[in-house]
Amino acid sequence: MKLRFIILFLVISSLTFSQITYKKKASLLGSPFDITLLAKDSTEGASFAELAINEVKRIESLISDWIPSSQISHVNQNAGIHPITVDLEVFQLVDRSLKISKLTKGAFDISYASMDKIWKFDGSMTQMPTDEEIKKSVEKVGYQNIILNEKDTTIFLKNKGMKLGLGGIGQGYIADKIKEVLYSKGCMSGLVNVSGDISTWGKQLNNEPWTIGIINPMNKNKVFATFPLENTAVETSGSYEKFVTFNGVRYSHIIDPRTGYPAKGIVSISVFAKQTEMADAFATGIFVMGVTVGLDFVNQIKGLDCIIVDDKGAIHASNNIDLKKHN
Repeated sequence: MKLRFIILFLVISSLTFSQITYKKKASLLGSPFDITLLAKDSTEGASFAELAINEVKRIESLISDWIPSSQISHVNQNAGIHPITVDLEVFQLVDRSLKISKLTKGAFDISYASMDKIWKFDGSMTQMPTDEEIKKSVEKVGYQNIILNEKDTTIFLKNKGMKLGLGGIGQGYIADKIKEVLYSKGCMSGLVNVSGDISTWGKQLNNEPWTIGIINPMNKNKVFATFPLENTAVETSGSYEKFVTFNGVRYSHIIDPRTGYPAKGIVSISVFAKQTEMADAFATGIFVMGVTVGLDFVNQIKGLDCIIVDDKGAIHASNNIDLKKHN
């Protein structure tokens, strides 16, 4: 699940700066959607917000595997049958997803949607699935079986029963596209929060950077770090509400697509990157990797940073983050 940030704003009178801070909340993609931006007045702010919402709906209609008429759904419906031609935008998003799959050695895999849903996190599970059931649940998963043809912009799922799901990267991509569209229309400063995927550009009315506060899920009433965001993005994923415990071991609702077993060891991760799309996808992959492997991975990627809260409540940060500066 995506965690909601505490977002800190300082709103200054429009009389001083001849601008206002305009805020809009909605429910999109089945999740909370918040946008805060600078505009000359409420009419312009509402117009910018409408542009943002229309962009969400446009991309959702292309990539949602829950919408039967979407291009990704058409790819899924023709798995093992024949390739499907998609828009260049969709093709390139899937192509970038595959590159991240390779980089994370499958910890992030958009074919995760092919998994059998044998884990339940609604309180109904009384025992673990068997090793055989778990192994069988991921038989159709494998980014290596996603075949792309750049010349024809086609996507082909090699095996019947395969499915693509862009939930681990799509919301971040949408946040980036909103930023791009609004900036091109003259909105010079804003913050968009697509269910925990946060993209920012410009500065607040007081000329200070947009700022987020990050909480420890083990102590939700306290912000343990605040970070200025200057044309940067952050995404937080967590499992503090959806998990099961067997034999004293806590199993997250985030499943390792390589093994079928839930990720262990992490309850929350916040990933910082220049693009929300990257923060979104890498957050999923690092969560699956675990604390030690995940931190080592992040420390090797330029422009990527993270903060991890483990299942004991301990806080870990990548090399470029000095938590003492942000307390």
